[in-house]
Amino acid sequence: MKILQVIGVSKSYGGRKIIENINMSLDQTEITCLLGLSGVGKTTLFNIISGVESPDQGEILLNNEDISSRPGHISYMLQKDLLIEEIPIINNIILPMRLRGVKKSEAIRKARSYLGMFGLKGYEKSYPKALSGGMRQRAAFLRTYFMANEVLLLDEPFSALDALTKRDMHKWYLDISKKLKLSTIFISHDIDEALFLADKIYIMKGSPGKIAKQIKIDKKGYNFTLTKDFLSYKKQILQDLKI
Repeated sequence: MKILQVIGVSKSYGGRKIIENINMSLDQTEITCLLGLSGVGKTTLFNIISGVESPDQGEILLNNEDISSRPGHISYMLQKDLLIEEIPIINNIILPMRLRGVKKSEAIRKARSYLGMFGLKGYEKSYPKALSGGMRQRAAFLRTYFMANEVLLLDEPFSALDALTKRDMHKWYLDISKKLKLSTIFISHDIDEALFLADKIYIMKGSPGKIAKQIKIDKKGYNFTLTKDFLSYKKQILQDLKI
């Protein structure tokens, strides 16, 4: 079942077309990756999907409802965690609920019920500087989840982490997305990351940026990266990107 559809979206700035006729979809509980080189228009597309910017042409459908130019329907996490250093983690996490008018006590109660799942139990009164990179990112994920819950847009969510922490976070996100039945689109420049996490990959390229190819990934288990199938997919994507 398609939960999100991007239909014929184009966008220009100052007379220069950035993206053109973008068509893509996200199924319920699916993890989809938008893969492409820097400057191809991936973040512009995310801004339009989230409603932060308006498309020049096309529409964004969430559960068949047009949400084009209407922010607040989709959770959007930027590349940096953007935690507010001056307030405790629990106050960072509940910000989306507080902005919607939820009482502080109720927001804290709800957030605390998720802390264990996100590896943050016992740290709710800690300040961001006291947390590791992985913990900060999990706090940012939880805050993002409370924005809208249903669909998450993640702009290079793991790029600031070291290789070992990133690997652990990849496994953690696969587990948490199943538990919470998340539907996710994430941006990446990392082919290995895209293949490990995604059920489907859209390759974006060109100027203006267009969807050049869609690849469904058939994978089994955490050892997928050690298989011949993984290497075959990777060779194919490298060729598609012409690296």
